[in-house]
Amino acid sequence: MTEILPSAPLLLAFLAAVVVLAVIPGPGVVYIVAQTLSKGRACGLASVAGVALGNFGNAAAASMGLAVLLATSAMAFEVLKYAGAAYLCFLAVQALRSKPSGAPGVSAPASHWQVLGQGFWVALLNPKTTLFFAAFLPQFMMPTAAPILQSLALSAIFVGVAALSDAAYVLVASALAPALRASQGVVGLGRYVTAMVYLALGIYAAVSGSRPGKA
Repeated sequence: MTEILPSAPLLLAFLAAVVVLAVIPGPGVVYIVAQTLSKGRACGLASVAGVALGNFGNAAAASMGLAVLLATSAMAFEVLKYAGAAYLCFLAVQALRSKPSGAPGVSAPASHWQVLGQGFWVALLNPKTTLFFAAFLPQFMMPTAAPILQSLALSAIFVGVAALSDAAYVLVASALAPALRASQGVVGLGRYVTAMVYLALGIYAAVSGSRPGKA
């Protein structure tokens, strides 16, 4: 495995950059926290797994050259961007249509596989993530080794660290959830908050620029 990873100093620099990028909350963290508060810790962790798989899919796409297409074809980027925005708005509608359960502030139970799938598509339908990997990873790759293998290896490390950071956000959100649910003022509001988060993320995805950035 060492032949497809950079030298120790460069690898440490990569890990430091990854940790900083992972802990800074972005739209993905907002989505995961919303899932945790509305559906519970297990669904929050399922969404972490889905987002991680979607992010790795984007990294694989970058490794295979999709990022070149997205960077050079404005139409391809716009189509994928608006597809992701439309999916987030669809999730907002689904959240509004769901029936709240008896627990204050908690929406009706959802299948963990369903939540994982939603997280996967939310992350995968974000072309900025593909462009980010295409712009970030080459800074830590060696010209003498296979670029695809290096990219996938570094991507796996990045996604793994980001998943651990996201899981920590889930644990914190789930620890705070009981205090929020104890307030009768939030009874039945969970699905509305979740819908608003989805809608805000969808609008953000639609109006955000075409340059790579934190997913």
